[in-house]
Amino acid sequence: MERTFAERLRHMRLPLVPLLPAIVVVVGVATAVAVGMLALWHLRTTADQLSSTRADVLASTLATRLRATAIEDRYDFARRAARRTGAEVLVCTQDGEIHVDATFGPPTRTDIVSLLIARQGEVQTRIGRTLYSSSPLGPPFQNTSVMVFVPAPLQPEGAQALVRSVAGLTALLIGVAAIVAFLFSRDLHADVDFVRSRIAAMADPGSSPAGEPVPIRVADQVGVLTHAFNVLVDRFTAAERAYQRDMQRVASLDRDRSAFLGALSHELRTPLNAILGFADILLSEVDGKLEADARENLEMVRSSGSHLRGLIDDILELSAIESGQLRLSRAMVDLRAIAEDVMREASARVIGKPITMTVTGDSPALVFADERRMWQILSNLVGNAAKFTARGSVSVNIEVGEREAQISVTDTGSGIPQADIEAIFDEYRQLGSSNLREKGAGLGLFIARKLVTMHGGTIVVRSELGQGSEFTVRVPVWGSGELAAAAGVEGSSRGRARILSPEGSGA
Repeated sequence: MERTFAERLRHMRLPLVPLLPAIVVVVGVATAVAVGMLALWHLRTTADQLSSTRADVLASTLATRLRATAIEDRYDFARRAARRTGAEVLVCTQDGEIHVDATFGPPTRTDIVSLLIARQGEVQTRIGRTLYSSSPLGPPFQNTSVMVFVPAPLQPEGAQALVRSVAGLTALLIGVAAIVAFLFSRDLHADVDFVRSRIAAMADPGSSPAGEPVPIRVADQVGVLTHAFNVLVDRFTAAERAYQRDMQRVASLDRDRSAFLGALSHELRTPLNAILGFADILLSEVDGKLEADARENLEMVRSSGSHLRGLIDDILELSAIESGQLRLSRAMVDLRAIAEDVMREASARVIGKPITMTVTGDSPALVFADERRMWQILSNLVGNAAKFTARGSVSVNIEVGEREAQISVTDTGSGIPQADIEAIFDEYRQLGSSNLREKGAGLGLFIARKLVTMHGGTIVVRSELGQGSEFTVRVPVWGSGELAAAAGVEGSSRGRARILSPEGSGA
């Protein structure tokens, strides 16, 4: 199980260690070390200068004393001076010949000449690093010089005290930084945990969606983050309130639309049904034989009324679909029977046209669907095919598989341009020129696709200009095989066809 953020923080070795105290520690230690090294260098330089000055003073003093000392006594004098001063003494000529050697090991003759030329400086001898100085004895010994080698101090005076001071300062800086880091980390952890707990409380399903703003307890990065979160919460709250207002407005408009459509259905259908009823009564010639002109006029009244009733039904159907009020009433239905019923009705509308209406495929073709809506889908497709077919045929083929049923409506009409294939399913959209297009609201194919989608199916179209179109509907069968067997259906009669001519003859 994944641990929560708080649990991970508790198990971290250094939870939320601030970067600033760590930087202070690093910079402080680096500064202390740099200051210590600079001080040690200064002490060493000062000690070397003192040793060099001492060597110079000793060389001058010994040169003066040795000049006044007998030659045979110079060795003893130089040895005593070396013991008393702790330095090494060497008396030699300018060409490197040694007269008195009071050292632990004299340099070579070549080195002596080089040292005499330099007169003073630093040299490495057997006693270690030394600072030397040379001074001539003077007349009458101008060719003789005395060289004094003073050992350089291994550790400058005060170096240990300086190292202890630097170490103490470093320890103090680290201690202070550690305390500050601990306190800062503790407060930061508490602030972050507080913000986390408030956010978690706001995310609780039982809490208010908007929640209360998170209090800003500190004026640091956590405070800035908290402020930004509060601003975001305020924006979400404002958006939610606007959404609720919009939803209430939409619900009110939807209720008003439903009421309006209900009133429209009643107010339009009632007189329209009366008109159609009286037209049918007059056409039945119960009051006497009709003249040809009167019959033609009544047929026009009935046709226009039926067309208007279809438009009203389409608009009400579209409203029910868009508002979500339309519900499917599923049952086992025979698509073959529905198709034949639709084709019989369509045949009556194309009387006089050289069109053959054909139904082929499985019989029975059982699926679990809404019978009324499947009839409406087929009626829209077949009616649309018959509308744009001047001569030829309109056929419906039905095939039922194990999982889905396929209904194909094929015509030999004018066809559809490829660029307009998708547009035909748009609401209030009709294609074709005005002389070919019959009157309509352009809702048939739009409603058909919506109803197919509600059944969990698909509808596709293939068309070629001048060659006709084919609409293919696929809907799930949903266990129709088992129900068909339970109903005593022995099997499907494939290849069986029924032809409906405009005159109503069947074969």
